[in-house]
Amino acid sequence: MADASTSTSTPLQLALEQQDPARREQQLDAILASPAGPRDEQLLRDKEQAIIALAQLHRDNRDATKLADVIRQSRTLVEHLAKAKTAKLIRTLLDLFAAIPDSTQAQIDATRDAADWAKHDKRIFLKQNLETRLVSLYIDHADYKLALALINQLLRELKKLDDKMILTEVHLLESRVHNALANMPKAKAALTSARTAANSIYCPPLLQAQLDMQSGVLHAEDKDYKTAYSYFFEAFEGLSTQDDQPNAVRALKYMLLCKVMLALPEDVAAIAGGKSAAKYAGKEVDAIKAVAKAHEDRSLGDFERVLRERKEELSDDPIIRTHLAALYDTLLEQNLVRVIEPYQRVEISHIAEQVQQPVRDVEIKLSQMILDKVFHGILDQGAGCLVVFDEPEVDKTYDATLETIGHVSQIVEQLFQRTRTVAI
Repeated sequence: MADASTSTSTPLQLALEQQDPARREQQLDAILASPAGPRDEQLLRDKEQAIIALAQLHRDNRDATKLADVIRQSRTLVEHLAKAKTAKLIRTLLDLFAAIPDSTQAQIDATRDAADWAKHDKRIFLKQNLETRLVSLYIDHADYKLALALINQLLRELKKLDDKMILTEVHLLESRVHNALANMPKAKAALTSARTAANSIYCPPLLQAQLDMQSGVLHAEDKDYKTAYSYFFEAFEGLSTQDDQPNAVRALKYMLLCKVMLALPEDVAAIAGGKSAAKYAGKEVDAIKAVAKAHEDRSLGDFERVLRERKEELSDDPIIRTHLAALYDTLLEQNLVRVIEPYQRVEISHIAEQVQQPVRDVEIKLSQMILDKVFHGILDQGAGCLVVFDEPEVDKTYDATLETIGHVSQIVEQLFQRTRTVAI
């Protein structure tokens, strides 16, 4: 009976049942090498499954080079497939790179190669989709110059075709690039263009969540953390509904970060322990909770320790890194104010010892605080001391004088108007 069932198995089934990776690869290659015409529907279906299975095998082996070869090999197959099926197959194969560590460059090369092939084969829709994916990869790889060049090219093409869906995605990517380059006016303008394009079509939930995420990022850059929190919450809800765990975790992290930046660290534990956030618990969320605890305790030492120990979850994210740098500065300032509060004259070395920071860094920060009028005083560098002055009394005479002059100016203006009316 075993022999009978084996004899009726197709070559594809035999290949997929093969436990030895080398033999499975060999049998899948044999299926793909079989000649097939446009009317061999069963063989074409088998080849399609075989090429996906072969790509998955290379993904499991973490071999990005062979995976790229499979994508190139698939072009002979897709000549006999419908264009919609072709686009889906190539996107499926390219998605497999995500599971291979340090494969961004290989993915860029494979995507660019596929986009060039699609352009040569006059598959315009597929080309634009692949180039949009390529822009995203350039951003992840910090190749912002190449990303902007490709964005400008795509925008020219898409405005002629009036494809609002891809136009929304490209404007969103444009906003991300300008944000990464710290060009906030252009980042906001691109996001406005993305939202305008999205309002004229049905916007899929994932794309809407990405728009909300970018809105939150830009509001956070403007220090409007309350509004940013609202956008991140909307993005988190949308991503949770679509089971996009990696991006949902990012949105949750940014939500919690906004609470920390708003000096509400006690809210972090409550949000992280909520029903919707509980399933995303892990080291990413724990890292923000540790930051919140250090902020709540006003402990600069704990804050620095968390940054060292949780580098992957915190400092490796450029958005979180930017805001934590500002938070560190605020925390340092709070600690310095607490140390110098009882004194009228205190050694800078003593202050540095209390906050556990280098003397030079403390001296620079104190100079900045004096210029910003956080407190009144001078640095006596000859003696290595900080001299703190009492808060000066504000003389209100100047303000009262300006107010009086303002009232007199209004009266004179009214008299002038009346005089003109009488003269007429």
